[in-house]
Amino acid sequence: MSSSATNSAAQKLSSRIFSKDTLKYCLTTHFWGPVSNFGVPVAAVLDIFNKPEETISGPMTGALIVYSAVFMKYALAVTPKNYLLFGCHVVNEVAQLAQGARFVHYNYLTEKKIEQKK
Repeated sequence: MSSSATNSAAQKLSSRIFSKDTLKYCLTTHFWGPVSNFGVPVAAVLDIFNKPEETISGPMTGALIVYSAVFMKYALAVTPKNYLLFGCHVVNEVAQLAQGARFVHYNYLTEKKIEQKK
């Protein structure tokens, strides 16, 4: 690829990223709502790798599974469709389902060693 073609492609990309429409979108709640909401799925993904199974709350995990399913539907029901919010809740849904599987595995599918205090 020649230098002029690279410069042209970079200019097109730059003009698209920094267009009035893109900047206008970045100032809306359709953008900042999902961005700020991404803390929940990020924490859930980190919990999968760091949180011991015995500390997972089954009721809370179930509530978060339902919550993300409802908001995935909502993200596609509003006009304009909010794909960023949808993606946020897809990530959270998958992470919460993994946490739910860990909860079920620990509490119902394995034998827990009961230490008796003397």
